[in-house]
Amino acid sequence: MPYFDAASAAPLHPVARQALLAALDEGWADPARLYREGRRARLLLDAAREAAAEAVGCRPDELVFTSSGTTAVHAGIAGALSGRRRVGRHLAHSAVEHSSVLHAAAAHEADGGSVTEVPVDRSGAVDPAVYGDALRADTALACLQSANHEVGTEQPVAEVGALCAEARVPLLVDAAQSLGWGPVPAGWSLLTASAHKWGGPAGVGLLAVRKGVRFAPRGPAGERESGRAPGFENLPAIVAAAASLRAARAEAAAEAVRLRALVDRVRSVVAERVPDVEVVGDPERRLPHLVTFSCLYVDGETLLHELDRREFSVSSGSSCTSSTLTPSHVLRAMGVLSEGNIRVSLPPGTAGADVDRFLEVLPGVVAEVRERLGAPAAPLSPPRSPAPAASLVVDALGRRCPIPVIELAKVIGEVPVGATVTVLADDEAARLDVPAWCEMRGQEYVGEEPADRGSAYVVRRLG
Repeated sequence: MPYFDAASAAPLHPVARQALLAALDEGWADPARLYREGRRARLLLDAAREAAAEAVGCRPDELVFTSSGTTAVHAGIAGALSGRRRVGRHLAHSAVEHSSVLHAAAAHEADGGSVTEVPVDRSGAVDPAVYGDALRADTALACLQSANHEVGTEQPVAEVGALCAEARVPLLVDAAQSLGWGPVPAGWSLLTASAHKWGGPAGVGLLAVRKGVRFAPRGPAGERESGRAPGFENLPAIVAAAASLRAARAEAAAEAVRLRALVDRVRSVVAERVPDVEVVGDPERRLPHLVTFSCLYVDGETLLHELDRREFSVSSGSSCTSSTLTPSHVLRAMGVLSEGNIRVSLPPGTAGADVDRFLEVLPGVVAEVRERLGAPAAPLSPPRSPAPAASLVVDALGRRCPIPVIELAKVIGEVPVGATVTVLADDEAARLDVPAWCEMRGQEYVGEEPADRGSAYVVRRLG
């Protein structure tokens, strides 16, 4: 069964499995003890730290291991904000950061701090100049991911890092998605990553803090990992994480070329074979193994289930596939279509034949889901009455996307050019998908108006 969700968790690398089994035999003792077993464990821990530091591009004494990538992010943000509290309590981050950054920012704001969210363009990238304008005299920390986990767009880390250095603001880079593919560009002051993204075991994160960065760990102090990650180290997992990072890096150059070609094929074939699809993310400045696209008039949850039935494991940022029932914050920040969203992230070793079979199956699955939902087959439905209405109201309250957009598409042809259709909807996804439909269909999105329930989305027919 083809597994196409490496951005969530990559399959365990063979080197990680070998290192894990060996370390279970040799690295079970306390590395802080001076007897023989402890010294042996300490040697393994030191070797793992050196290997990880080499991959990150920092000194071994600047890097600590944490229990997860999320823990590393939270510890890094809290420690930097605490260490620079005399400077101020302002935090800046991009609108498409991982949820761990957003949760840390929300906690900081609830504690009395201030936060600036830097917008992104439709490709998902920040403008360095706009990010620079968000930096203030009281900015204690800036956060910017190296590459986005949902759409694969790489961020201008070096350019933003230079602006942060000029403003004397440390930059924390979440490198979870990119570290296995290569070093992060210069300019960062703190860096976090997660082992299960590059084929290491789950439960190991990295936190690197450059010398000279003011950093004060929050919470009770610990004796281990420089006091920045309290608790007994999971040494076998750490050894496996470092070994697999080194192995993944050794294979990255050749595998990136191969997977980029497969992803380029997905990007082009999906656009050719699936009508009404939006391929999102930067087409050039992106991770080599990841592509995301959204299908108009499609229920994302049903689409994922149908692909799973056909033995393809993929992910999605659609609201109907999440527990919150709201669109992905990444897709929302980009202003792109969210319904029917599919993320394909290929693990190393993915066979081209599996990708080809996916591309053969996908168009039929999308067509089947659209037919089931009663989506219009033509771009613009013909009027059902000889005299077009001056304006129409579509009541889609209580109905989840893509139904409000489907109902809009069914009636837009019943109003004359220049007239409007108002869609009443209380599904959060409509706020994103109605404007996206207008852009794809060449109609004018007038805007959102308050309604007794939900919101009223006004669309003017242009042609």
